[in-house]
Amino acid sequence: MEFTEWIRGRTDEQLRALVSARPELITPVPAHLEGLASRAGSPSAIARVLDRLDRFTLAVVETLAVQDGPMPRERLRELVAAALADDEADSGARDAKSGARGTDSAARDAEPALSAALDRLFELALVYGPDDALDLGPGVRKVLEDPAGLGPRAVDAFRHHAPEQLDEMADEVAPGTEGSGKERLAAALAEPAALVGSVSPEARGALDQLAWGPPTGRVPNARREVSVASARSPIEELLARGLLAATGEESVTLPREVGLYLRGGRVHRGLLALPPPLEGTARDRKLADRTAAGQAFAFVRSVEELCERWSVEPPGVLRTGGLGVRDLKRTTSELDLPEWAAALVIEVAHAAGLIAAGGGVDGEWLPTSGYDLWRVRATADRWVTLALTWLHMDRVPGLVGDRDERDRPLNALHTDLRRSSAPGVRAATLGVLAAAPGLAPTRDSVLERLAWEQPRRRGPLREQLTEFALREAEQVGVTGLGALSGHGRALLEGGEPAEVLAPLLPEPVDHVLLQADLTAVAPGPLTSELNRWMTLTADVESKGGATVYRFSESSIRRALDAGHGGEELVAMLSRHSATPVPQALSYLVTDVARRHGRIRVGTASAYIRCDDPALLDQITADRRSAALRLRRLAPTVIASRSSRAALVDSLRAMGYAPVAESLDGDVIISQLDSRRTEGLAPARAVASPNGLDPEVATAAVRALRAGDAAHLARREPVDAPGGQVPRGPATATISALQEAIKQGVRVWIGYLDSQGNATSRILEPARMEGGYLTAYDETRAAVHRFALHRITGVAGL
Repeated sequence: MEFTEWIRGRTDEQLRALVSARPELITPVPAHLEGLASRAGSPSAIARVLDRLDRFTLAVVETLAVQDGPMPRERLRELVAAALADDEADSGARDAKSGARGTDSAARDAEPALSAALDRLFELALVYGPDDALDLGPGVRKVLEDPAGLGPRAVDAFRHHAPEQLDEMADEVAPGTEGSGKERLAAALAEPAALVGSVSPEARGALDQLAWGPPTGRVPNARREVSVASARSPIEELLARGLLAATGEESVTLPREVGLYLRGGRVHRGLLALPPPLEGTARDRKLADRTAAGQAFAFVRSVEELCERWSVEPPGVLRTGGLGVRDLKRTTSELDLPEWAAALVIEVAHAAGLIAAGGGVDGEWLPTSGYDLWRVRATADRWVTLALTWLHMDRVPGLVGDRDERDRPLNALHTDLRRSSAPGVRAATLGVLAAAPGLAPTRDSVLERLAWEQPRRRGPLREQLTEFALREAEQVGVTGLGALSGHGRALLEGGEPAEVLAPLLPEPVDHVLLQADLTAVAPGPLTSELNRWMTLTADVESKGGATVYRFSESSIRRALDAGHGGEELVAMLSRHSATPVPQALSYLVTDVARRHGRIRVGTASAYIRCDDPALLDQITADRRSAALRLRRLAPTVIASRSSRAALVDSLRAMGYAPVAESLDGDVIISQLDSRRTEGLAPARAVASPNGLDPEVATAAVRALRAGDAAHLARREPVDAPGGQVPRGPATATISALQEAIKQGVRVWIGYLDSQGNATSRILEPARMEGGYLTAYDETRAAVHRFALHRITGVAGL
C-alpha cells in the first residue's frame, strides 16, 4: 500500500489527531493530502516527531527500521518480546522448554505495550500498513542513523571498496558462488555463523565489544589489503573475512547482519515497556504545598524589592550587554540570596517585562511601567505571572558565571544566556514530578526517567538544564521540599493556580515593632505599601522569620528627599507601630528634618541659597568645594558654574542636606523611587507540541479534504455567476462565512482584486483566521487565501 493512499484513507478524526500531534505539518496548510504525505516524510518533520517518542516506542520504530521492508505484526511482537525478556549472559544456561515458556510469557506481556505503541505510531503516521505488512513511513529509515546501535547493511558498508578488492574477499569467504563481489560478500554475511566461528578468541572478543553498539571503531590503516592467510592480528582476521568494513582510513564498522547474529537475533536488550519507577523521599502533600507557597511569596517579594532598589539606584548596562559582576554581587547582598538565586530573580523579572534597559546614552537597568501594573495585583496573580514566565522563557539563569566557548564570562541579562531547549526541559522535568504526587524524586531518578521518555534528547547540556529546573522550581515556589505543589500542578496543566495558591499564602501584617535602639521588627511579611515605605525610610539589617530594619540619618534623609515631611514620618511610624515611637527615633527624625532643606540650590548655572550666612561660610571654606567653583554673590547666596543636579549631589557627598528649588523658589521633590523606562513585551508562552486548537485542526482537515478532492478530480474552473457581485456589511459577511464553514456549503462572494476591481468567486470555505479565509476557489480550481477586508459580500448558492 502506498503511503499517500494510506493517508488518504484515514478518517477525518484520525487526520485531526495527526495534525494535532504534529502541527508542523500544517504550517502552512498543504494544498492537498499528497502534499501532507510529502511533508510528513521530510527529514526535519520526521526528526522532530522522533524526538517526542519514549524509549519503548522508539525501539519499535528501530525494530522495523532494521528490516528492509514490511514486517508482520507477529514477527515484530517476537522481537519486542525478546528484548523485554530477562537478559541473561548465557542463554544456554536455560533448557529449551524453559526458554520457550519464557519467550511465550514475554510475548503475552509485550502485546499490550506493543499495541499502545503501534496505535501511537499510526496516529503520528510513522508506521502504516496492515498487520501482515507493517512498514515505516517514507524517509524514517534515512533519518535513523545506526538504529538500535546496529551498523549499516553489508551492501552499504562495503560501498566504498574497490570492486577488485571485493572480488578477492568474496573468493575467500564464499568460493564457488556467482554474482558480483559485493553481492557474494553480502550473501555470505547474511549467514555469518561459519565466518564468526573461524576467527580466534581475541577477534571474537573484538566483535563482542561492537555487538551492542556503537558499531564503529578506530584502527590505524583500516584500508590495508589483507587476506585470510596473511592476517596476523585479530583486526586483520576480521577485515579479511568482511566481518569488519573499513569506512575510512582509520575507521571501521560492523555490518548489520553480523551484529544481529552476535545479538542472537535480538534487536534490543534490557528494554522496558514502562518508564522506570521514580525513587525519592515521600513528602506530606499539605506540608509541601505550604512550603512551596512560602517560597512563592518570598520570590514575589524578591522581585518587588529588586525593582524598588533599581528604581533608586539603577545599575548600568554593559557595553556588551548584560549586568556587571559587581552589580550582581551588590544585588545579591541586598536581596540576601545566593548569587544563582539573585540571577534567577533578575532574569525572571526581565523576561516578565518588569525591568528593561533605558535611562540615557550609556543605559541603565530600570523598572518598566509594566512593573507598576504588576505591583498592584494580588500576590497570587503576581506569582502566576512570574512562574509562567520562568516556565516558558528561553533564558537560562543557571549559566550566569560560567564561560562561553571563547572563555568569556556569561553575565546576567546577556543575550548569550538563551537556549531554545530550556522551556521544553523545564516542562518535561515538571511532568516527571507530576507523575509522582507527594514524592521528592532524586536527581538521578529524574534524569533516568527523562532518558526513557525522550531518549533522543540527551547530552550534558540537557542534564545541566534538568538540574537547573529542579533547583529553580524550588526557588520560584513551584515545588516544595522537592515535590510538585498543588498550585504547581495547576500551573503545568493549565488550571487556576492563583485560586489554589491564594489560601496558602501568609497573611501580610500592617504593623512593625519599634525598638529603642533605632530598629523596627516586622513580625511577618508586610503589606506591599508598608514594605515599600519601610524600605525607603530604613535599611534592612537582617531577614528571616522576622525582618529587622534600622533607622539612620541617611535613611531618614532618603525619605525626606523623596518628599515626605518630618511630621508625616513620625505620624506614619505611630500609625503602623504596635509599640510607642521611641523618643530617640522621634528626636532623630525631628533633627534630620530640621536641618533638611536649609540649603537651597537653584539655577545660575546653579546657585546656593541659605538664610544662615555662617553655613555658607562653612561651605566656601571647605576644600572639597574647590571643584564646584563657587562665588559669593550675597551673604545668603553663592553662585556656581556646575549644574543644579551636580551641585546637589556634591553637597550631599560633603555631608550637607540641600534640596533643589525651581525658578519660583518652590522646592523640587526628587522622586527617586519612581524612575521608569519603557520595556519590551514579556515573553509569550510557548505552545506545547500537542497544543493545537481543535477548531484549527478541524478547519485544516476540511481544507485538506477539499483541496485533495479538487486535486484528484482535476476539475476545470467554473464560470463566475453573472450580474452584480454580492455586497453587504462586514459583520454580516463574517457571520455568513462562519456559518458556511460550519455547514460545509459553497458560497458566492464578491472579491476586490489588487486593482480594486470587484470579481465574482464561488468558494468552499475551510477556515478563517488572522484576517484571512482559506477556501477552495471553484472559479480558479485551486485553494487560495482571501483577505477578509476585500470580500464585499456573501450570497448563498
